[in-house]
Amino acid sequence: MKIRIGTGFLGWPFPTREARYLWEFVDVCEAQGIDSIWMSDRVVSPGMTLESMSVLAAMAGRTKRMKFGNSVLALPLRNPTVLAKEIATIDFISGGRMLPAVGIGTDSPAEFEACGVPFKERAGRTDEMLVLMRRLWTEEKVTHRGKYYQTTEVTLSPRPAQKPCPPIWIGGRTEAAFRRVGRLGDGWLPSSMTPAEVGEGIASIRRHAAESGRSVPEDHYGAIIGYCFGASKAEALKAGAQYAFRTRPELRPEEIGAFGTAEDIATAIESFVAQGSSKFVMRACCAPEETLGQTERLAREIVPLFHKR
Repeated sequence: MKIRIGTGFLGWPFPTREARYLWEFVDVCEAQGIDSIWMSDRVVSPGMTLESMSVLAAMAGRTKRMKFGNSVLALPLRNPTVLAKEIATIDFISGGRMLPAVGIGTDSPAEFEACGVPFKERAGRTDEMLVLMRRLWTEEKVTHRGKYYQTTEVTLSPRPAQKPCPPIWIGGRTEAAFRRVGRLGDGWLPSSMTPAEVGEGIASIRRHAAESGRSVPEDHYGAIIGYCFGASKAEALKAGAQYAFRTRPELRPEEIGAFGTAEDIATAIESFVAQGSSKFVMRACCAPEETLGQTERLAREIVPLFHKR
């Protein structure tokens, strides 16, 4: 099973609001062997956040080797036909490097209101979109009569470069999310979970998949992990804990992240590997002026340890 190290970020993790920092980051990742870049997705947010599909389209033209994806795309905020067309187009022009990972969105009713989508419909819309988008990528003249979406003899062209279509990974750390991955997903990309919780989630997904008469590939379980290099674990935590994405304040950053020396960070990743994860999105938890340096260290000191397997 191949282990791969990618990276990504939330918001805008650079010193100033200049686009050149984004492209420096992308160029470092492309040149130094990082497997993939993953963009978080917020349509409405208090801070600066780029629209993820727009950035991924730009990355398709900027890079030649790396894969890229959403971590994760708020699926019900989009129109399924338009989104299927966007993903197919980006996958086509990049030669099959688009990796959509999706979810039901945040717990903010205001974001759904701003996008004209009833908050209470987010789970149902997500499930229906997953089915419809795969049909649009693989079938001719798709007629769909669902609860939320309708199409009549719709054919999308170009088709995605990946055959039969791009794998759709699903985020989330609830039992409902595990059930959705088992029934409808091609992979799982959770965040803010301990290694033990990830192992329990994988076991649950396998059960739900078996109940649906299907399976999720064993190398399609991932994890989003915050990290920070330092001379010691204590120093890295002091420098990086304040920048960690705290969706679960009941947990310490080191329980769900990787902090310290290269050996400490590799050990933390190994704890997730032992539970069944093999694809990682590493998010630098550091001061904005340190993001590029942390990324370079990730590429230099961590990526070779795992990609050589």
